[in-house]
Parts: sequence; structure tokens; C-alpha cells
Amino acid sequence: MDAKTGSASDRARALEVFAAIASEGSFSAAGRRLDLSASAISRTVDRIEERLGVRLILRSTRALTLTAEGQAYLSAARRILTDLDEAEQSIADQGAPRGRLRVSAALAHGRLCIVPLLGQFSVLYPHILVDISLTDNVVDIAAGETDVAIRFGPLADSPLMARKLGESGRVIVASPDYIARNGAPEMPEDLYRHNCLSFNFRRAEPVWPFRKDGRDYALNVRGSIEANNGETLGQLAADGIGIARVGTFSVAADMAAGTLVPLLEGYNPGDIEEIHAVFAGGPNTPARVRAFVEFLAEHL
Repeated sequence: MDAKTGSASDRARALEVFAAIASEGSFSAAGRRLDLSASAISRTVDRIEERLGVRLILRSTRALTLTAEGQAYLSAARRILTDLDEAEQSIADQGAPRGRLRVSAALAHGRLCIVPLLGQFSVLYPHILVDISLTDNVVDIAAGETDVAIRFGPLADSPLMARKLGESGRVIVASPDYIARNGAPEMPEDLYRHNCLSFNFRRAEPVWPFRKDGRDYALNVRGSIEANNGETLGQLAADGIGIARVGTFSVAADMAAGTLVPLLEGYNPGDIEEIHAVFAGGPNTPARVRAFVEFLAEHL
């Protein structure tokens, strides 16, 4: 680009100066708006007119008047500056928290712990559309089935990123009514005489673990009902149907209300399941994903 034409940034600045002159009505007012001296404003106009070879502004001691060419230049300047602003805003928005955010969470944990936070998150980030699915099935993040998945337990090796959100212990519970009818187990082996409600999906250890005298062991208990989530097992236990071993978070409200009571706490092995937000990380991670994961890490 030759010196007479000037750089693209110089020409954009010239457009801005000319639009300010037209809006403010004087060189000095335009200078105050743009933090430039009146002489700098005048020199800019001189350079524009020299480059175009036409008079754009008629100057007098009392007023500035745009020529026909000046009016045309002003119209083009405003259009170009508007297009530039819109283009920059569009690029900036690519890194701003906005757009559809797909979230996958387990049934019980999602309903009890994630869903109650969504209202607050939406207030903080009104331009993010949260699309949440509650399921105990494992969705494929790498295949693009979801943006963020809340996972319990150990994580498999993968190129995905994981942010720890918290952890949950486990507790054995029954209702006061069930205990009144069947008695409370005093030691783990007593569970063989009780209706033990269990999960119906395969686990690494499909048994109930205990710790006694510093030694860990497990019992393969039996019952009349199995379910795929802890909230359902907790509800069945609260209804007096049997004894359940579930995540503490899923029955915390019932235990606080006294509709469920913990059993065999002296034998609780203290096993903990870590809770993670799993997502595709890297420098191109959408801002909406980063915002949601940080929000959960803070509030959970």
C-alpha cells in the first residue's frame, strides 16, 4: 500500500474522525470526543480531502457545512464503521458465554443437586441456553453427544478434561416403620434376613462393602426390588419396603426429616465416589462450557 493511500488502520481512524466532526459540529468538539487536538482533527480532514481530491467540508468562523461529496463520504463512513463494529462484536461473541449448552447428569444427582442450580446460572448467563438431560446411561462426549457430563466414580483414561466437583459417601438406610416391623440389623450379616434393595446395573463390586475390626469385606445381599438410581431406592426405603444402600446426597433430606434412618454406621467402610464434570477441553473450549463447569465447582 502506497504512502498516499495510507494504512487500513489510518483510514479507519479517518472515518471515525470525520463522523465525529459531523456529529459534534466542530473540530474542537470532535477532538474532545476522540481525545485529539483541534489541529490534529484539521490535519486529518486535510489528508482525506487531498487523497480524494474534493472538498468535503466548507469551513467558516461560525459553522462547518458538508458539501455534497462530504455528505456522501459521511454516509459511507457511518456504514463502514457500523459494519466494523458488528464484525468485531461477532468475533468477540465467539468467546463469550452464549449459545446452547448440552448437559448430561445422573437421574438422582441431576434432579436433586444440578437442576436446583440452573435458575441461578441462567440469571448469571442469560445468553446461554441450558439443554439438560437426566440419564444414568453414559453418553459419548467425544462423539459430540453432550458438552458436559457429570460423572460419578473413577474415570477411564481419555483425552477429555475432568474437573472435580465434589464427592459423595454412601449410607445404609431404612424407614422407622420398616425397623418397627422387622427390627434393625445389629451387624452386617443380619442383612441376610432383610429385604435389601439394590441397583440393577452392573458395578465393579455388585455387593455391599463393610469394615469390621479394621478389615474390609463384602456381602452379596438379596432383595425383592432393584432400580437404576439411588433416588428410587431411597423412596422405596422411605415407603418401608426394605433397606437400601445409596449415595448420601440422594437421601439427605429424608434423613434430616426422620423418614429414613442410617443403619450399621459402625461398619461403614467410608467408601467415597468422586464427582467430576467431564468435557472436551483445550484452548478452543467454548466459553459457555468453561462458565458452567466453574459455576458447578463453586456451588457444589
